[in-house]
Amino acid sequence: MIKTKDMILASLFAAITFIMGFVKIPLPFSPVPITGQTFAVMLAGGLLNPTSAFLSLLIFDLLGAIGIPVFSGLTGGFNVLVGPTGGYILSWPFAAFLISLTLKNKKANFINIFISYLLFAIIFVYILGVTQLSFVTGMPFKKAILVGALPFIPGDLIKASIASYLTLKLKPIVESYEKRQG
Repeated sequence: MIKTKDMILASLFAAITFIMGFVKIPLPFSPVPITGQTFAVMLAGGLLNPTSAFLSLLIFDLLGAIGIPVFSGLTGGFNVLVGPTGGYILSWPFAAFLISLTLKNKKANFINIFISYLLFAIIFVYILGVTQLSFVTGMPFKKAILVGALPFIPGDLIKASIASYLTLKLKPIVESYEKRQG
């Protein structure tokens, strides 16, 4: 059974992911925009337990799937999830879960956190996102990589660096809250 504190934290990070969707920079050559939402995925994975991390992004995805405009650019609907950017969005609950699971028993340091973000919030998300982008648009896979992954690497590495730093600073606060709530 999921504890109330876990539901609260999952809901909070679903809301944070929505808010980070306001940071949207469309690229003229790609159907995939730059957003702040991957930053929220990193923080959810870095700060929450695996169940809460997964649940936070699942809530986000389900709200969007039923038409609530939580996706970047205030869009929503199942059509977004089966569209060119759906693979990225659908990968987020799993990325957050894998980040949290990986960091759960590791010493909290910048390098461990950054590597986990790199593997799961960047590489894993790119693999699923680019695959769906290629499939849905009929774009050759190599071109999908060129428009759906490569342009985002510098920004995502910056996000991972900032998120790693914030995770180190915020993790003790989240853990203190979790202990107080039982």
